[in-house]
Amino acid sequence: MTQVDAHQHYWNPARGDYGWMPKDDKVLTRIYMPADLSPGLARHEIEATVLVQAAPSIEETEYLLGIADATAHVAGVVGWVDFERPEDRRQLERLARHPKFRGVRPMIQDIPDKDWMLRADVQWGFEALNELDLTFDALGFPIHLENFLTILKRYPEMRTVIDHCMKPEIRNHSPESFQHWANGMSQLANETKACCKLSGLVTEASQNWMLEDLKPYAEHVLSAFGAERVMWGSDWPVCRLRAEYSDWRKIAEDLTSHLSNKERQRVFGETAAEFYRLDV
Repeated sequence: MTQVDAHQHYWNPARGDYGWMPKDDKVLTRIYMPADLSPGLARHEIEATVLVQAAPSIEETEYLLGIADATAHVAGVVGWVDFERPEDRRQLERLARHPKFRGVRPMIQDIPDKDWMLRADVQWGFEALNELDLTFDALGFPIHLENFLTILKRYPEMRTVIDHCMKPEIRNHSPESFQHWANGMSQLANETKACCKLSGLVTEASQNWMLEDLKPYAEHVLSAFGAERVMWGSDWPVCRLRAEYSDWRKIAEDLTSHLSNKERQRVFGETAAEFYRLDV
């Protein structure tokens, strides 16, 4: 079984383009490089990872591609281009020629205008992903569910994966917030071809989280999308805010223990390898 971590990061805060990162955070504000992750990958026999952007700059994308060139386990890179600059189409075409470049992730969760993705001036970006057959990582919150549904139905052939289960409000769980999130995720599953990453749940939970807090969210994603459209990702090192790499991996195994062996193979490797077209 090929095992893939579908979502991880490497960064150096000294680069200066990680505007979302809290200053002097003891977990996040430090350098994370392949040598730091390698023990966790080896422990769980994970052969390949997808390295995802964490800064809204083309320079960081090029930095990640450089890491990928020197790192065997990085099988794919998800980068960034500026959807507000149509001339970045040329940058996207250039990046697409790199053998490990797979697609982009606009940092929609950090954009104050929740309707940003509907703006006419950014549609060229979605159109270009379609035309170049690149992937789109959908990063947002439950308030973005309706707009993501609009975009994914507007571009039905765009290869899309929902990051971090759309970051449900686990730490502030209520029946109302869960139902709103669950309904939106079901619509995305039923009305689009999108995949979903089983990632980020532990980070959306409270400091004193328990496995039971995560279960209804994982169960809904697995039921709505099916194992053939779900891929596990660590979101390391962000996951370290709540759990170490091996802890989150064990949690994910517990959350999927009811699945068949074939279904677990999809979640822990095959879905990601297929979606990102990884050479593994």
